[in-house]
Amino acid sequence: MNIDLTGRTALVTGSTSGIGYATAKSLAAAGAAVVVNGRDKRRVDDAVDKIREETGSTTTTGVALDLATAGGAADLVAGLADVDVLVNNLGIFQAVPVFEIPDHEWTRFFEVNVLSGVRLARHYAPRMAQRGWGRVIFVSSESAVQIPTEMVHYGMTKTAQIAVSRGMAQELAGTGVTVNTVLPGPTLTEGVRDFIADRVGGDVPFEEAERRFMEVERPTSLLKRLIRPEEIGHLITYVSSDLSSATTGAALRVDGGVASTLIP
Repeated sequence: MNIDLTGRTALVTGSTSGIGYATAKSLAAAGAAVVVNGRDKRRVDDAVDKIREETGSTTTTGVALDLATAGGAADLVAGLADVDVLVNNLGIFQAVPVFEIPDHEWTRFFEVNVLSGVRLARHYAPRMAQRGWGRVIFVSSESAVQIPTEMVHYGMTKTAQIAVSRGMAQELAGTGVTVNTVLPGPTLTEGVRDFIADRVGGDVPFEEAERRFMEVERPTSLLKRLIRPEEIGHLITYVSSDLSSATTGAALRVDGGVASTLIP
């Protein structure tokens, strides 16, 4: 398959590292004019430079804004009125016993993981529909369908993303705009590396810590390893393309088989 996104503009939120960065790089390699996002201007600039160097892209740019806030979203759309592909990747996670999560943390996780994407889709998706083509992708998680006991508030937001995505897809039926969620499994990002070190022990070599984590805490994984960010980025790039035109309202698993369910 030849995925060609030349002439398309793609915004990837939270894309200075991890899954977001890998997605931005993959989209740029496919020809899209990618907008990288993060809160720190130096990290955004570094990510843009790296993507340009690694892909040869001359159209990758960056915007340093906190898109977890209504003000940040408003500033973004004021300067970037339209995109063809919106990848809502911005998100946070943290292990906390469920009965110890205070109200403000439930609210914070919902604001960052759900409302950040809702605000942007609310602006960009109707404008995509007016043009007759667009892609909105929410980066959810297998935690949406297999709630992690140590991160119930995180799992709640991931489930909410599936519901929001499906509802938006229904609203945009027949417009040429598709809305989907992608459900990664445990993925080797900087944050997950630190998370595993905290769970297993910082004095354990990472390769052994990864093995123990997968064996003990994610035993249903069929890969028996952490997914690499580029493996997520490849699926998102496909969903962003013309080749995925019949896929909408879907929750697409790229979880290494860790969710022991048939659907989604």
